[in-house]
Amino acid sequence: MSQIDVFVLGLDDANMRTLHDVPGSVHYRFHGLLSVEEVQSGEIPVADLIEKAERQLDEFDGEIGAIIGYWDFPVSTMVPILCRRYGLPSADLEPVVKCEHKYWSRLEQQNVIDEYPSFAVVDLADPRRPENVGYPMWLKPVKSFSSELAFKVSDDTEFGDAAREMAEGIDRVGKPFETIMERLDLPPEIAEVGGQACLAEEAMSGQQAATEGYVYNGDIVVYGTLDSLNYPGTSSFQRHQYPSQLPEPMVRRMRAVSEKVIRQVGLDNSTFSIEFFCRRDTGDVRLLEINARHSQSHAELFEYVDGVPNHYCMLSLGLGRDPALPSREGPYALAAKWYYRRFGDALVERVPTGQEIADLGGRIPGVVVDVQAPEGRRLSTMPAQDSYSYELAYIYVGADDEEELERKYEQAVAALHFEFSDGEEIG
Repeated sequence: MSQIDVFVLGLDDANMRTLHDVPGSVHYRFHGLLSVEEVQSGEIPVADLIEKAERQLDEFDGEIGAIIGYWDFPVSTMVPILCRRYGLPSADLEPVVKCEHKYWSRLEQQNVIDEYPSFAVVDLADPRRPENVGYPMWLKPVKSFSSELAFKVSDDTEFGDAAREMAEGIDRVGKPFETIMERLDLPPEIAEVGGQACLAEEAMSGQQAATEGYVYNGDIVVYGTLDSLNYPGTSSFQRHQYPSQLPEPMVRRMRAVSEKVIRQVGLDNSTFSIEFFCRRDTGDVRLLEINARHSQSHAELFEYVDGVPNHYCMLSLGLGRDPALPSREGPYALAAKWYYRRFGDALVERVPTGQEIADLGGRIPGVVVDVQAPEGRRLSTMPAQDSYSYELAYIYVGADDEEELERKYEQAVAALHFEFSDGEEIG
């Protein structure tokens, strides 16, 4: 049987490893389409990126079997554009943009559910607190990624400071996002707002959680629910944990809300993940955001627990096939992706070596480490960080219970040798 050629936008080593773990991976040849740096760092010349990707695909001497991607913007919107150009299965562009434009997404949500916060657009040229949104609130660009330029504010002073900082940096993602929006026949209220606007949202409380699923030929399947736990007293993720430990009625409600909003936005032939805030004391469930892609952050978690990484869904849909994920066939009952962070800026003088990480994985079964902080770089210059902390490493852990999960993580952290200083960036 000949191999199928699959092009992956922004293919990196960690996800190449995961793709080779999907069932039948021996039947696929994975090709990188543009580099990670091109699609995730610095400026985002999206029109040039699309043109460059098309040149690479046109020059390929063979049959293109699928075009897929797991990154946020611009990859999430480039996949449907490129798939349409080459006649390959994919979601349509408009539902993807509906999900990614935070204001448009809220307008769609309020048509079918009640589980959303109060919200309003803020004019960054003359920023004023919306009357219908009280403190504390979040100020966010209508399009961003990895919590970039998202600020939790508690009074008018913090509101003004956050609005000014956002105005200075919103065009990095907002301007290229508008280039994508120009391809659509937009509703007047969205055309007026554009892609470089600010959204104010009531701050929600409780535990964060998420659903993951896919749509195949109109059939919506929610195949997993996960918990997202923060560092105490912060809004920075500590870990994603699968499966969710929330009460079953809350899990059922998240699933039901997910199906309603995915049907409303018209997403089809696509993976998705939807984030929520859940209150155990009241049973309240409220929707944070819809992502029209699967979460690569959760791939190892599904592999540990179910036996197959969720990349399998993305790949199957890209090939025009219905994913049929197994359930609870993995080696562990519980899994987590931990975000090992530093909450202050510094220069990275040393990171763990490849051999040190390999030795660590050999000593602690079910532990995989991906270092994120580059040696010789100041943490504050790293892209796609939240506004309050910096990611040093991702630590994936599989275990039989939460006690073992936490113990393995602490053992891994103790073995990771980072060094920092306050000196200037090297090189």
